[in-house]
Amino acid sequence: MTTAPTVSAPRATVAIRSENLCRHYRMGETVIRAVDGVSLQVRAGEFVALLGSSGSGKSSVLNLVAGLDRPTSGSVVVGDRDLAKLSREELAKYRLHVVGMVFQSFNLIASMTLAENVELPLRFAEVDRAQRSDLAREALERVGLRARMDHRPSELSGGEQQRAALARALINRPQLLLADEPTGNLDSHTGTEIMEMVRQFNRELGMTVVMVTHERALAERYAQRMIFLADGKLIDDRPNIPAAIGGQS
Repeated sequence: MTTAPTVSAPRATVAIRSENLCRHYRMGETVIRAVDGVSLQVRAGEFVALLGSSGSGKSSVLNLVAGLDRPTSGSVVVGDRDLAKLSREELAKYRLHVVGMVFQSFNLIASMTLAENVELPLRFAEVDRAQRSDLAREALERVGLRARMDHRPSELSGGEQQRAALARALINRPQLLLADEPTGNLDSHTGTEIMEMVRQFNRELGMTVVMVTHERALAERYAQRMIFLADGKLIDDRPNIPAAIGGQS
């Protein structure tokens, strides 16, 4: 009888690996242990949910994987990159080429059109203007917003803004999609639309997805695996069999 793939996955298929990962903050005489000795592995192409109450450390772990913060100790390795050892310039390139991020707040620039917002990562990557325009159009078409390319964020619904944020996160075809409460500002119907898109990208493009959520029902519906955090520590890590074999419709 074969063992579960989360246990026996070969090293080559590991997308994210952390070893005794810690992020501590000092506030006066008090040490805040936001992340406190978290060791985990995420396979390439896996859809993982990080769950826990507010202050459990789940967003702090995501920020460390995204290269937005540095560990106090321990390591987080993405592919062959030990993020703690990268320079600021190398981290910027890592975020630009390897990671796509979606947040609860859509983080669109109000003065820019949707197309301009979506092509921002390509500007930073110094991609030719004509190519940027074509790729932005393609990305917005993928999320059903091609007709809204010239609109500004204030002219869109919350769901449309989150779809635009998703298009921006995906325009560089990242290996990792990191989502921090991506449905937190959306009604349940719109949230379902966004999550169906995320699952589609995970399945069709083989993109590794790590999603932070406090909603267990959301994790159970979409994630193949659920990792539970409390007080900065990993307290449970379990496969989610229904999602892994196809999920709900």
